[in-house]
Amino acid sequence: MTTTDDLLPTTRTGTLVGYGRVSTKDQILDRQTHALTDAGCIRVFTDKKSGKNTDRPELAACLDYLRPGDTLVVLSLDRLARSLQDLITIVGDLRRREVGFRSLHEALDTTTPGGRLVFHVFAALAEFIRELIVEGTHEGLAAARARGQRLGRPPAMDAEMVERARRMLAQPEETVSSIAKLLGVSRATLYKYLPELSPARGERELEAGVQNREESR
Repeated sequence: MTTTDDLLPTTRTGTLVGYGRVSTKDQILDRQTHALTDAGCIRVFTDKKSGKNTDRPELAACLDYLRPGDTLVVLSLDRLARSLQDLITIVGDLRRREVGFRSLHEALDTTTPGGRLVFHVFAALAEFIRELIVEGTHEGLAAARARGQRLGRPPAMDAEMVERARRMLAQPEETVSSIAKLLGVSRATLYKYLPELSPARGERELEAGVQNREESR
């Protein structure tokens, strides 16, 4: 819920610090750097990373450099954040640290009541979208269940494989390990799908195998 205190501007007592980013090494940062410098930034941090890349070392260094009263300045919102939620998270963290935020292209400034209100609207919109996604996911799952569609990972063994494993286990020369290998599953999977199969059998087979190897030396 938005309160009067939430809309009060962040006091700008510190310095302007800029951040710029381009997606590839071939792109040039000069335009962003010049615009940020002309806006009054005393220092500009820059990354040459895709917006989808979470590893942006210069952004991390920039955020660490900022102090209460400072203002982070970017040329446009997409230069800072990978998504709306990412933007809200970063700006919210800046707000808690008493650091302002300003985007030149969108003319947004959280040091003003109007800019603060815009980000409250952004946050509400992001929450609304998340709720719609969750609701749609639940409805889709419910519809799939109603159609009898199986959800989740497919079973490691189907009924035919289980029956085949049972027939093989009836043959004295077959071991748990050999059957698991032939079926392409683990020993643990066999124990799971064949509850009548005692783990003790597997242990005896392992002991017999060790004994046979020792006797053959």
